[in-house]
Amino acid sequence: MGLSTIVVLVLLGLLLVYGVAIYNRLVTLKNRYGNAFAQIEVQLKRRYDLIPNLVETAKAYMAHERETLQAVTEARNVALAGLQAAAARPGEPGAMAELAGAEGALGAALGRLNVVMEAYPDLKASENMRQLSETLTSTENRVAFARQAFNDAVMQYNTYKQSFPPVLLAGPLGHREDAALLEFEDSAEIQAAPRVSF
Repeated sequence: MGLSTIVVLVLLGLLLVYGVAIYNRLVTLKNRYGNAFAQIEVQLKRRYDLIPNLVETAKAYMAHERETLQAVTEARNVALAGLQAAAARPGEPGAMAELAGAEGALGAALGRLNVVMEAYPDLKASENMRQLSETLTSTENRVAFARQAFNDAVMQYNTYKQSFPPVLLAGPLGHREDAALLEFEDSAEIQAAPRVSF
């Protein structure tokens, strides 16, 4: 065996080791955003579990607002189905878009409920309603933090996958599509610069 053969074999071995390292890093980053989505799932389920209690508490005071309460319940059920679909495929663009749309509809329904609740001072003064509102607010904050962690993990995965040389190996190693961010309607509102006119 000649020196040139040994050099070629060593180079091939190094390339193989480097390819394995790239594959392992892709898997690690994909698992990281999968785990981050699991944290979103936990917080959204907690939120969805609170909504029926909110509706039941409000029903006692808002007998004439059944349509609003029903809209909240239906939006919650759609959002829960969207979450289950997204949990099966975290990072998949269609699943993330479906969940974001369902969350937008739920947020709108809850917003209408909050507006209607303003007309019921006894409901707002209720200890149960105050506790539920505080718990929901806390959960909303947790969802926002979990969503940020997920989006950070997705960006890290996508950036690594698109960089050179991983971009050459990502597709053949089964990492063809970029992962999608999870953006709710409120994130667009928060990022928009305020407009001031004089």
